[in-house]
Amino acid sequence: MTQFDYERRFMGVQALYGADNREKFANAIVYIVGVGGVGSWAAEALARTAVGHLVLIDLDILVESNINRQLPALSETLGESKIEAMAKRLYGINPQIQLECVDEFLTADNVHQLLPTREKVEQLQAMGKTVVVLDCVDDMAAKVAIALHCRFQKINCIIAGGAGAKTDPTRLQVADLKYATQDPLLARLRAKLREKGIAKGGKQKFGLKCVYSDEQPKITKACHAGLNCGGYGSAVVMTATAGMVMAASALQLIETR
Repeated sequence: MTQFDYERRFMGVQALYGADNREKFANAIVYIVGVGGVGSWAAEALARTAVGHLVLIDLDILVESNINRQLPALSETLGESKIEAMAKRLYGINPQIQLECVDEFLTADNVHQLLPTREKVEQLQAMGKTVVVLDCVDDMAAKVAIALHCRFQKINCIIAGGAGAKTDPTRLQVADLKYATQDPLLARLRAKLREKGIAKGGKQKFGLKCVYSDEQPKITKACHAGLNCGGYGSAVVMTATAGMVMAASALQLIETR
């Protein structure tokens, strides 16, 4: 493949966003924590917009119950690592992309090893590189760890709310965590962060951007909130659209740097 052939892949990106932003995208580093129903679609969108460096963090494998909403889940990929299956696909989109596949679940114990420090981010910024973290997990301990790390380390972070039990993707919103409504997952995250003294008075913003739906969840007695949509039931129109909104929000952050 010639350089001309490569550039043709992303001519539409440059025509829309401009050459300067095309270069910003190429120099950006986006960490995607959780490569499932939301994270896999976000990764796809970022790769197709020529973001130069993605870090995929997930220990899970693909199983039958993922097929209704997760991008890499196919009959032929069942049993494979989610991040490895996504990596194959992303290299097919952009052969020059830099990919790091981290085969771990993020926890409060390893968040400082898996996500960059403020010092590292500042070094990268001095080199013209923007760092963004996308929280696409449903585990509450992991969400708290990501939020605390990114807030205190001054890292751009976008948090996905719950995607299960909802069917109307036009109700997706982007706002500070303070303003998220109809989202039990984000309500729990708010409470956990306030317990740790963040925005404790209830009037302050959290300084954490969220993607959430203000549609009232269709909750049954068997359900409780999460991105994995286990007891709720789920729709790819919700998870995929949430992933696209996460990616679009990341691109907007990169453009402004």
